[in-house]
Amino acid sequence: MPISRVNSRLSEVGTSIFAEMSALAAETGSINLGQGFPDTDGPAEIAGAAADAILSGRGNQYPPGPGIPELREAVSDHQKRFYGIDVDPGTEVLVTAGATEAIAASLLALIEPGDEVIAFEPTYDSYAACVAMAGGTHVPVTLHPPGFRPGMAALRAAVTPRTRILLLNSPHNPTGMVLTREELAAIAGLAVERDLLVISDEVYEHLVFGVEHIPVSTLPGMRERTLTISSAGKTFSFTGWKVGWATGPAPLVAAARTAKQFLTYVSSGPFQYAVAEALKLPDSYFNGLRQDLLAKRDLLAGGLRSAGFEVYPPDGTYFITTGIRGLGEEDGLEFCRALPGRCAVAAIPNQVFYEAPQAEARGLVRFTFCKKTEVLTEAVRRLGALAGPAAD
Repeated sequence: MPISRVNSRLSEVGTSIFAEMSALAAETGSINLGQGFPDTDGPAEIAGAAADAILSGRGNQYPPGPGIPELREAVSDHQKRFYGIDVDPGTEVLVTAGATEAIAASLLALIEPGDEVIAFEPTYDSYAACVAMAGGTHVPVTLHPPGFRPGMAALRAAVTPRTRILLLNSPHNPTGMVLTREELAAIAGLAVERDLLVISDEVYEHLVFGVEHIPVSTLPGMRERTLTISSAGKTFSFTGWKVGWATGPAPLVAAARTAKQFLTYVSSGPFQYAVAEALKLPDSYFNGLRQDLLAKRDLLAGGLRSAGFEVYPPDGTYFITTGIRGLGEEDGLEFCRALPGRCAVAAIPNQVFYEAPQAEARGLVRFTFCKKTEVLTEAVRRLGALAGPAAD
């Protein structure tokens, strides 16, 4: 099909950088520290629950449109257990095909053509694409290293009479920034003042290191205007199951469900039963997950520093953003395309997460540390070659 026949809203959206770098990693036999998926499965008892559901015929046919009752109850209990949030499982929980569909359905349901959606950049790449498909306008507000903290003056200046939604992501991919209570209070105050809706992507909610994850919906005035999105993939290391959810006030959840029914309709039937069990795991599981990832973060961060990268340690997620100028490099995309050939490691250039990357963004590269310790150790060894003559 000629490019001129493609929907103009998607004309600027090409092949995902994750697909490109993962294919390059496979071609070169590189360690893939680009795409954020674990290289080990989650808890065996949860995998067993999925197998039991399949073999006993639970979920093998279409599950209920909003999700099976057991999972909606488990999501409701999770919100109460960790954050003290009361959610009606019957009207305020929607199960989706991962967080990606929850974001897409929410934006499709809530945006009118021409509405503006503000998001902090670097921005996870599906956000801008979903805003475009919904007929809206993506308005980025840039976060800057080393801390990648949000600037309230810039955020306030970005709000116009056409602004409809603030699209938040905390813990933030790709920077690992986690919004503080003070920052959230300022954002909430602006949302209430300007009567904005908030879509809050909190898929990394349990992957925080020494800081607290605070759902924005818990702040004054935010319960009635916020759709909160999360998923099982990141917390339980079953990214291929694609089980996510949206919670919030019934009218917003109903709107998202209206769009969702014409996307996947339903999905992941047997896996929904397993995720319902996963959400009931004891605190020791969630604490152990954080401690494991913290050790891996520090292992990779140390290796990257030794190799000559400038490292911006994340407070959350399982990604590390780095600067490459200390290696004599200027362009992250060129660097990442060459990296597998230089040391058999793959990464992602941060510039793809910006609408119009400036020089600052082009010098940033993201690595993931959700891999086995021995894999990260080998990756660190390989990256060490960059500190030698090849980096001069």
